Amino acid sequence: MEPKYKRILVKISGEALAGDNKTGLDFDVISDICSSLKRCVDAGVQVAVVVGGGNFWRGRSSGNMDRTRADHIGMLATAMNALAVADVLEHMGVDVRVQTAITMRQVAEPYLRNKAVSHLNKGRVVIFGCGTGNPFFSTDTAAALRAAEIQADVLLKATLVDGVYDKDPHKYDDAKKYDTLTFTEVMGRGLGVMDSNAAALCRDNKMKMLVFDLSRPDNIYDAAMGEDIGTLVYEA
Repeated sequence: MEPKYKRILVKISGEALAGDNKTGLDFDVISDICSSLKRCVDAGVQVAVVVGGGNFWRGRSSGNMDRTRADHIGMLATAMNALAVADVLEHMGVDVRVQTAITMRQVAEPYLRNKAVSHLNKGRVVIFGCGTGNPFFSTDTAAALRAAEIQADVLLKATLVDGVYDKDPHKYDDAKKYDTLTFTEVMGRGLGVMDSNAAALCRDNKMKMLVFDLSRPDNIYDAAMGEDIGTLVYEA
């Protein structure tokens, strides 16, 4: 079976890496996620990953701390997650590189777009840490930016629900799931799937985004292969 997408960028939240613990790292969960990423690589898909840091730090909960400093701490949290995912992938025999938007040469490569594309062309998984390297921007925005920069065919946004709904399906039984949406609709309807900066980046760069449930990690592989899951968001 041929994959639908040749090059994907997968956005994985920090909370997803924590599993039921909600904080820290659950390596059983990470192993399941990495197994699905490896299946994508084995199928010939070029895989990039952006990780969040919410399992270690959430800047908006930092009280009176300076916002810029709080966001810098969050960037360091994503670097820890990137290294953890890289380690699990390497134990599975996957060639992987970590690139960070904040220079930390002792533990990762600095982010260089051309170098990242070169790694992808060689079949390596590239994990991007430290968001965009700038405060006031979320890791969703980093995922949209990196997906555009590396010219990914699709941004796969792994979440805790099986798509985009008109309201929180965990709170409302009558929540309606969308099969397809545009980024303009996401912003206009105030849907909480991603922040407006990330949505605008995807819209302006004609990036497709598939939102799906990560509770079944193999959904990453299924999404890359073109299975009908989640909600597809794109600008017509």
